[in-house]
Amino acid sequence: MLEQLNQALDHIEDCLQAEAGREVDIAEVARIATTSQYHFRRLFSALAGMPLSVYVRRRRMTLAGAEVLDGERTLLDVAVRHGYGSGEAFARAFRSVHGIGPGEARRTGATLTAQPRMSFRVVVEGSTTMRYRIVEKEAFRVLGRKARVPLVHEGVNAAAAAHVETLDQQAILRMKELADGEPEGVLSAVVHLTDSREEGSEVDYWIGVTTGPEAAAEELDTLEVPAGTWAVFDNHGPYPTALQELWRDVFTQWFPSNPYVSRPGPELLRTQPVEIGAATDSQLWIPVERAAGTGGA
Repeated sequence: MLEQLNQALDHIEDCLQAEAGREVDIAEVARIATTSQYHFRRLFSALAGMPLSVYVRRRRMTLAGAEVLDGERTLLDVAVRHGYGSGEAFARAFRSVHGIGPGEARRTGATLTAQPRMSFRVVVEGSTTMRYRIVEKEAFRVLGRKARVPLVHEGVNAAAAAHVETLDQQAILRMKELADGEPEGVLSAVVHLTDSREEGSEVDYWIGVTTGPEAAAEELDTLEVPAGTWAVFDNHGPYPTALQELWRDVFTQWFPSNPYVSRPGPELLRTQPVEIGAATDSQLWIPVERAAGTGGA
């Protein structure tokens, strides 16, 4: 899969450097990577540390910046070459990346920001053993309480911890009464609102339980989850470091070497509450589907 990912990046670069300033067709990029648009965006964000749209904009403005400084084309010609219909739109995009307008940059010979061309490679460390199983699960619900919080890659997520603190004992007991099916017990669910896995991007963070598709409770929020396939990862290690590392490894190591891609849906996590730094057993559920052309399970 790594080869296809790099071919997709090559295609993006060809579009950006084309004389006519071709638009980047993400559907075509995903086709070259032999995966869905959804999975390609999620995988790129996890591997690159930035959303695909941000990378494309930064690369486009890196190329445009060089042309602005060399002075061979008018600023309007540079704008049109890179797909902008007006100088104003181009100036806004240019300023968002470089912190300065193109006219001022040309006049002063300003120092600009460059986004290097990206490629992916595998670094084999042999330090991570991932235990997983594939589960087919019927439609179900998560009943609980949700809050919108920023994504945190390392350390404690203060907003998520604050949400947990707001749960009263009555709500927890009601959740436990309704729990029915895997994952068992009280769990957390993360629903990504965008394709980005960048630090600080917003997600809906749930504390709740899985129930049958008909279960309901007026005092609790309801998350509908359709039937589908799940990759289930068992994990043991210090909280929350081991879990954050597992989430990273699933997207940067497991997906590139297995015949599955991610699909829309919540990521479920069951773990026992422990003190920060203490070891605990956890279970992570990621919604997946077979990659195109890989056959049945």
